[in-house]
Amino acid sequence: MCGRYAAGRGPEQLVKIFGVEHREPAETLAPDWNVAPTKEVHVVLDRPVKGAPDPRPVRQLRVLRWGLVPSWAANPDGAARMINARSETLHEKPSFRRAFAQRRCIVPADGYYEWVTAHDERRLEVEGRRKRARKQPYFVLPADGSVLAMAGIYEFWRDRTLPEEHPLAWRVTCAVITTEAETGPLGAAPAEGPGSLAEIHPRMPLMLPPDRWDAWLDPAPAGEEELRGLLAPPPGGLMRAYPVSTAVSSVRNNGPELLTELAAPEVSTLF
Repeated sequence: MCGRYAAGRGPEQLVKIFGVEHREPAETLAPDWNVAPTKEVHVVLDRPVKGAPDPRPVRQLRVLRWGLVPSWAANPDGAARMINARSETLHEKPSFRRAFAQRRCIVPADGYYEWVTAHDERRLEVEGRRKRARKQPYFVLPADGSVLAMAGIYEFWRDRTLPEEHPLAWRVTCAVITTEAETGPLGAAPAEGPGSLAEIHPRMPLMLPPDRWDAWLDPAPAGEEELRGLLAPPPGGLMRAYPVSTAVSSVRNNGPELLTELAAPEVSTLF
């Protein structure tokens, strides 16, 4: 899954990387090294600029809130539970299928965090000798250090308690699409720890290589087969993972030091 990630690149960098043509200067976020559900995040999307005379889709860098609220939802209370959408059922789930067909985006990240339960800790938890097993966090990122372009979808939700002209009358939210984690070897594996993404967690964000960005962001109508083709997993061996401090487990901690690679896990996972 993807429940926490790091976004250290600024808007100027993202504009260059993704060929962004339009962004609102007011929509600028500071680097965030511990992005958690319901936070505001940068996304890249292709959409006509509101109020512009040209109706063509324009590549934009926008600020959305992480945690999708379906357009038909009575309220936004369930957003924190809808941070991810499974690629296998995306086309059929009422909460996601319209957004998948018409409103796809890219959620840029440096990488994402995932937690592994220590072998001995899991045994103690099963035996009832420990209430909550300790977990070792890992940072997963492209092995070449490039941006992690996570496939996403976005949706508009109208707050009927506010007048149309109110600046908060419309809420725009997003979700990250996940797929089965790769079982093949990592592009660069830690000396002690997991040898594949599947050993860390059975799910991973759907990573989009640069040659798939345009097709993913294209808002033009497409058939079901073409849409399903967009969900093909990327080539294997492009990612690496390394252990980081358990400080990242608290959302109160935020800074580039959270990405520091540890020489050895703080919690032994015995892979």
